[in-house]
Amino acid sequence: MAVNVYATSVSIDNLSRHDMLAWVNDSLLLTYTKIEQMCSGAAYCQFMDMLFPGCVLLKKVKFQAKLEHEFIHNFKVLQATFKRMSVDKIIPVEKLVKGKFQDNFEFVQWFKKFFDANYDGKEYDPLQARQGQEISAPPNPGPQRTSPTIPKNMPTPQRVQHTVPALRKTPVLSRNGASDAEVMELNQQLLTWTIENIL
Repeated sequence: MAVNVYATSVSIDNLSRHDMLAWVNDSLLLTYTKIEQMCSGAAYCQFMDMLFPGCVLLKKVKFQAKLEHEFIHNFKVLQATFKRMSVDKIIPVEKLVKGKFQDNFEFVQWFKKFFDANYDGKEYDPLQARQGQEISAPPNPGPQRTSPTIPKNMPTPQRVQHTVPALRKTPVLSRNGASDAEVMELNQQLLTWTIENIL
């Protein structure tokens, strides 16, 4: 059974992102350079194996994950481990796998507190535990999509350069005092010009 931790992001004892990365890299023998790289979920699975040996089937963890669906798989493994160990924490998978800094930083801050509350100081060889596999750093920023969003055979649209016609100048009445009629006329000119250039 795990010791549950409830913490907020306003806690005084939060580590900086640099300290957090140093902790992750030193503990798991990694070379992460950004918090966003935690989005694969693999490091969390290995931390759980460090805390509770045998609670995670590390063979199921995709240490070379590069795609969002692989990240989701790793977080499902983590969720199953949390359930098995009675960890009372909802993992915001959909946010984490996007690879955004803030979401990943908040989760790793909570996880560090959870780790500190549960770690008993046992020796742990992270490379041996993952059978020599490196945990590859996910692409930045965020994961690649599993399917292309634009068909590959579509030609790239060409840029069209437009020149802006000079608008008719209206006399300035006062510092902020253009009349409603003048403003409406300028808006109409702008709208007409925009429509002509779109068509």
